[in-house]
Formats: sequence, structure tokens, C-alpha cells
Amino acid sequence: MPQLEFVRRITLFLAAVILLAGAVSCTRVPASVSDTLPSQLTDKEFWQMITDFSESGGYFRSDNLLSNEAGYQSVIPSLRKSIPSHGVYLGVGPEQNFTYIVAFEPKMAFIVDIRRQNMLEHMLYKALMELSADRLEFLSRLFSRPRPKSLDSDSSPEALVRAYRRARPSEDLFEANVRSVIDQLVTSKGFGLSHEDEAKIRYVYRAFFDSGPDLRYTFIGGYGGFLRMPSYGDLMIENDGHARNWNFLASEDQYRIIRGLQQRNLIVPLVGDFAGPKAILSVADYLKRHNAVLSVFYTSNVEQYLFQDDENWKRFYENVGRLPMNASSVFIRYVLDSWGFNRQSRSRISPVMDVVQGYDRGRIRSYYDIVDISR
Repeated sequence: MPQLEFVRRITLFLAAVILLAGAVSCTRVPASVSDTLPSQLTDKEFWQMITDFSESGGYFRSDNLLSNEAGYQSVIPSLRKSIPSHGVYLGVGPEQNFTYIVAFEPKMAFIVDIRRQNMLEHMLYKALMELSADRLEFLSRLFSRPRPKSLDSDSSPEALVRAYRRARPSEDLFEANVRSVIDQLVTSKGFGLSHEDEAKIRYVYRAFFDSGPDLRYTFIGGYGGFLRMPSYGDLMIENDGHARNWNFLASEDQYRIIRGLQQRNLIVPLVGDFAGPKAILSVADYLKRHNAVLSVFYTSNVEQYLFQDDENWKRFYENVGRLPMNASSVFIRYVLDSWGFNRQSRSRISPVMDVVQGYDRGRIRSYYDIVDISR
């Protein structure tokens, strides 16, 4: 074949590949793109983002005050080898997001949850972290228990859990802490919380006061104990299945990472349905304006609920398709063994691009398909 003809055919082939890639609905962004994400948000910008990006709150059958996903750190070692740091993290639910944020080092994080109460719980965490210089002070405030004198900055998470389980809760300390939290959020930061929001924060905070490190996830009706859900303390002392515990309270360095992001207003909790018309799409538009790329989307087991409706799961994957992504962008999901997959309950991963392309091409039709492409 003459050289010019060979070059012409190669050029046509590459052009066809580019056109085919453009037909896929996901937004592809090279890993080397230079983003313009802020190094911090003002308090006004932070609250405006929550207000503008959020949807109306929805119903879920649990308060979901902490994770119920034992072993969720197991995916961290392999993902750290493939996910570039300083991307954007998107997640759902309460405190487990902090551990993933420590591990994957995003430049900015958004937490999207259908329950307004989850956003308010994150505001509680934000206030407590901003007020607490170290882990011991934070846990003392979180559980409203005196700071144990036997602990220091090098204490292990196991030692922290033992000490705070022995410490007696203080009603006076709880009331003082509630006032400090509301004052930090409303007076110092200027966030527009309603009286109902303040009551919800008190309700969430009371659960931590009542149970301390033994707080567990419970469904309405109190099924948490029956299902042997892990406690707050159990989750604090887990590791990734190898040697490292990535929990945000496992070390002072890890706590400082989260506290620093909170102080710079870079962990943004939103109220939104994954299948909704606003929250995820607002995040997608924000990332595009700043040339930023999704690195991790932690969905917990939300997808199994979306597939209970014929349209919700479709709207979700269409929303995901609007997020800027590249080949490194990944879903983390938690798959329960009670759904007939004959597999142990554990966290699983799959490239976001593979899921979106599978949906575009009609290969995703059920939750089972999502599980099958996860590893």
C-alpha cells in the first residue's frame, strides 16, 4: 500500500473513533486538564451554593446517622493506585465520606443526599470540627463527654474508642455544645438555618450524646441491633484489609485533612435526589465551569432503590452522564448480600464511563446489571 494511502486510511479511522466517542453522552476530560477550582469558599459562597444547588428534601426510611457498611475501606488500596489526587469527590450519606476523602485527596467534595437531615448532620460535623483543634476535643464535643486524661495526640483509634466508652455523658456539656454549634453556624458563619433546622441538629446531636461510640445505624423500628450493624467505634478501628486505617479519626494527620477542608468550606453538603432535576446537574455545571473532573462517586446502595422505579434509575444515569469525567473516574457502591447475588456484602467499584456507556448502549436494564459490571 502506498504511504499516502496508508496515512489517509489511518486519518479516516481516527476521525471515526473521535466521532464515535463524541456520540457517548458522558463528558470526557483528560486527566491532565488544569482546573480552576477555588482553594477555599467564603461562608457566603458556601451557603449560597447549598441553597442554589439543593432540591426539596425527600423521605428515607432511616435516620442513617452513621454508615452501616462494615469493610468499606477495602477498595481504597487499589483505587489509590489509579485515581489521581486533587479531583472532585461526590458522595452520599454521613461520616464514611470523610474517610474516603482522606484516602483519595480530592480538591473539593460534594455530599448529595435526599434527606435534609443529612445535610444538617454534615453542618453539625462542620461546626464541631471547626471548633475542635484535635481528635480528642472533637470526640469530646461529638459525644458530650469529658476529654479523658489518659489520651494524647498519638493515641490509637482503639484507645480513643475504649476511653470514650468509659467516659460518662454530661447533660450540661451537651447543652453547652449545642449552643456553641448553633452559634458557630448561625452567628459566626451567617448560615440561614431555620428554627426547624436547629431542632433537627439538636435531634441528631442527641443521638451521639445518648449512645456515644456505641451509636449504630437503625431503620425506623430499631432493626440496627438485630442486623448487627457496626457501631461508630467499630468503624473507627477498621482498616483497609491490609495494614492502614484510613478513618478520619485514626490519626491527627487524617483529622487535620478533614478539618482543613471544613475550615475552607470545601466539603459541600447538598439536599438532592440522585434522580432529581437539580443537585447533580448543578454540580456537573460547576465542574465544567472550573474545568474540573469527577474522581470518585460513592453511591452506597442508593442505586438499588433507584431501580425500584422504572424511570428513576434512567434519570440518575442521565444525570451522571453530564458530569465531567475521564477513564480514572470511578463509582464506589456497597452491595448487600440480601439481594440474591450470592456474594458477601461489600464495597465494589466500576469505572463511571463504563456504566454511562453501558446505559447509553442499552446494556444496563436492572440493578443486577450494575452489580455484574462491578468488581
